[in-house]
Amino acid sequence: MTGRVLDLTRGLNGKQRLTVELDGDYRAMFEKLKAKPLLDVEIKVHRAKRSKNANAYFHILVDRIAEARGLGIEEVKRLLVHDYGTLARDEEGMIIGLKLPASVNPDTIYPYTKFFDDRTENGKAFKCYLVLKQTHDMNTKEMARLIDGAVYEAQQLGIETDTPEQLEKMRSLWEQAERSKS
Repeated sequence: MTGRVLDLTRGLNGKQRLTVELDGDYRAMFEKLKAKPLLDVEIKVHRAKRSKNANAYFHILVDRIAEARGLGIEEVKRLLVHDYGTLARDEEGMIIGLKLPASVNPDTIYPYTKFFDDRTENGKAFKCYLVLKQTHDMNTKEMARLIDGAVYEAQQLGIETDTPEQLEKMRSLWEQAERSKS
């Protein structure tokens, strides 16, 4: 749910009180939670999810790069996410990683990982990987970075892409569309 912080005051007991204006209807959840003695509260800056237009343009670039390099579409997408994607984080903001036996290919488990360390524990070899977000989990800013990387790679291969002005206009429209959804 999205909303806006309106006010911060201090109660007579010395504790802070935060007033938040919510965009949705919170009454049912309020009734369930008001009697609970303690709650975990998280408030973070809202980031709009990437738009379908952004995703479509990314896939056009992926198709063209795959054709030019003689690679499969999924392989090119994986390479682009690997080079220009965003690290996945848990709810507390910690980077998500995997430690796998050295014999295990991480691509059989999850398509977007980045190797970062070899380890030996009790005589057994392990490889450690960072996990990257899938494109459908990226927000507008993260998707824009991925598309910028795809544009760069396409241009290096002589593939025609939108002009910087067209890309900026498209990016502005994506962000505007996402803001109007929020």
